Amino acid sequence: MMNLINKKEAAILLNMGGPRNIEEINTFLVNMFNDYYILNIKNNFIRGMIGKKIIKKIKQNVIRHYEAIGGKSPINDYTENLVNKLNQLDNRIEYKYIMNYNYPYAYDVLKELKEKGMDKITLFSMYPQYSEVTIKSSIESVYKAIKKLKYNPQINIIDRYYDNNYYNDSIIELIKSSIVNKNPEEYILIFSAHSIPKMYADKGDPYEYECNENVKILKEKLYEEGINFKDIVLSYQSKIGKVEWIGPSTIDTIKKYSGEKLIIYPLAFTIDNSETIYEIDIEYREEALNEYNIKDFILCPCLNDNINFVKTIIELSNNANTYQNIYYNKEIV
Repeated sequence: MMNLINKKEAAILLNMGGPRNIEEINTFLVNMFNDYYILNIKNNFIRGMIGKKIIKKIKQNVIRHYEAIGGKSPINDYTENLVNKLNQLDNRIEYKYIMNYNYPYAYDVLKELKEKGMDKITLFSMYPQYSEVTIKSSIESVYKAIKKLKYNPQINIIDRYYDNNYYNDSIIELIKSSIVNKNPEEYILIFSAHSIPKMYADKGDPYEYECNENVKILKEKLYEEGINFKDIVLSYQSKIGKVEWIGPSTIDTIKKYSGEKLIIYPLAFTIDNSETIYEIDIEYREEALNEYNIKDFILCPCLNDNINFVKTIIELSNNANTYQNIYYNKEIV
């Protein structure tokens, strides 16, 4: 491991996180449903009461999901591996990570950076497309911790990068490696993104637009590589509750292509988690093969600690001042 003592600039990867064991599931769920951007209710007491009811209803299912994938979320191990690789390859910046709903929390990480005398910090979203439902809450948690610590570093924010060449080239390489010895013209490529409540999109949240733009970019890159799928479509997964969410849903899209061969890339996820390895690779796979006569079902992994994604983060973080001018959404703070 490279010596980090002389580094005075940090980059912090921001993500929701996931339980490290079955015992942490309740804490994770409580933190998540206490978030205004997840449960859009202004009154803290009412939000807390409704959150408790939701948790009581879903907790046993959530536990079963995590038991099916090894008793924990893979997001923590992948993120730690990713941070280790970043620190090994970049001798200018110290890389850390913060999880919004379980440790390491913002306060603890920023306290450590303050004690080290870090005077410049780049906040790096692990969500390639911007949405209030995801990254805004994480950034606000950072600013609350900074205020509490009376810490005043220079802050740059990379809150989206769906149109970055390094990022999109990394995805193309993953897709190519997933179809080795396959004929892509026999496959439907589904880009599955996490859905958000439609009310956010109706109020101007750019997430749906950026997902569509991301798919357009990836389609063009695949065309330039001479990789031609039978069809390429965007869908959305992980709806919760009764409110209307943006669509079409991934499972309805799978059903639409009954009898076909499918490859799915989790567009809005950079790190594998329960929504990719359980929801897609267990639930959707079972339905696809047993109910919808899907002939082949390939799940492309997320970027995780892939070396191309490591280089993407380094490139973006080392040019954070440039990206700050393009991406920083002042309404966040």
